[in-house]
Amino acid sequence: MKRCLDDREINMTILLADLLAELREDHRNMATMLDLLERDLERIRHSEEPDYELIHDILRYMTVYSDAVHHPKEDLLYGAMKAEDPSLSAGLDKVEPEHRELAILGETLRNDVEAIASGATVTRFRLVADMTDYVERLREHMSWEEGDLFRRADELVAAESAMFVAISHLDKLDPVFGPEREHSFANLLQNIKDLAES
Repeated sequence: MKRCLDDREINMTILLADLLAELREDHRNMATMLDLLERDLERIRHSEEPDYELIHDILRYMTVYSDAVHHPKEDLLYGAMKAEDPSLSAGLDKVEPEHRELAILGETLRNDVEAIASGATVTRFRLVADMTDYVERLREHMSWEEGDLFRRADELVAAESAMFVAISHLDKLDPVFGPEREHSFANLLQNIKDLAES
């Protein structure tokens, strides 16, 4: 028999079903970021000037939210699945290593853009390669999570009436898509609006 959670624990937890809904929404938002990166990637490939400020804003968002909040929540999801039903989590042990790999790819690309902003030389070939690696790898990773990790978590949601996952240390709101949007992302927000209208 499962014990009831006290008020303090409830404030530090989220229903697994609600966590999955948040993670899926994050994926839709991250796909928008990747669409914007791909638009600038095409500009670079055609020897046009990309919007380096936008690329930097996207990578900053991916660092302060996706790498710092979204991916750790997915790691918690995997951990909760493993604890609740180890057979359901078999073969999913690549979740955390892939998140570390994506953070490194994002950091590499951000370093490229910051180097360009500071006047250092970064070849077009290197920038295209690093952007391509990041975009393709993140899309591939999200597709795998949607088709496997989240699908298995859905099975756990269906089997459990109310499974909670502790996320108190990851309660930071999304600074771009959340209810309170950070002013420092104004350029990014305008580009998201323009993309939606195009």
